[in-house]
Amino acid sequence: MNVRVLLIFSTLSLPLGAVSPVPATDSVVEKYCVATLGQGQSMNGSSMDVEITAALPKLNKQGKLHALRHVSATGLVNYEVLGFEGDGTVKSQIINRYLSAEAEAQQEPSHALDITPANYKFKPKGRVQLDGRDTFLYEVSPKHKRQGLFQGQLWIDAATFLRVQESGRLVKNPSILLKRVEFVRKYQIREGISVPQQEQSIVDTRLGVGQAKMIINFSNFAMDSAVGAGPDIQ
Repeated sequence: MNVRVLLIFSTLSLPLGAVSPVPATDSVVEKYCVATLGQGQSMNGSSMDVEITAALPKLNKQGKLHALRHVSATGLVNYEVLGFEGDGTVKSQIINRYLSAEAEAQQEPSHALDITPANYKFKPKGRVQLDGRDTFLYEVSPKHKRQGLFQGQLWIDAATFLRVQESGRLVKNPSILLKRVEFVRKYQIREGISVPQQEQSIVDTRLGVGQAKMIINFSNFAMDSAVGAGPDIQ
């Protein structure tokens, strides 16, 4: 998914496990680029259940939204909101902003934000275990300070050469109201597709409300033709 923005429940500290040598950088990155070619199009015509939990700890406010995330045959993302419980401020200031930011990100050419050598420098950090999976770990740094790009880490599955995790900090904040945006995105591999599993984020804001935290869980990925009429983020 091309979710390019936002927000997490904990500090970003992940055990890397034992590190072993990695093959030549060009070999791994080249196979990764081949494996991920067309990944975005592979998600077209799909749907997933989404649960977004968000909080403003300083204000002791929280909320949870349930929705279906549809990707149309042409790649447009929209959400069918099924229900919300919690504080309205959290819904309007965190969750709705996230959904709006994803909608705005669709206006960018898809290749402009891809984690590829065209947009990033790759620095190998070794072969590591991540959640019981053999992976290649890379530090990635953007070649341009463009909204949606990040400075951080990329974990590549050693068996399929698909991404299984990304973490880092956005190099350009999506709003002047935000000071710093950090995230972790986890993926599961389903039939040759790197499918979103979870996104966690934490944002330092300029709104006088302290940090905004959010965790998004994705489940029940399915290929279908059902497409909602449009994002319901009222």
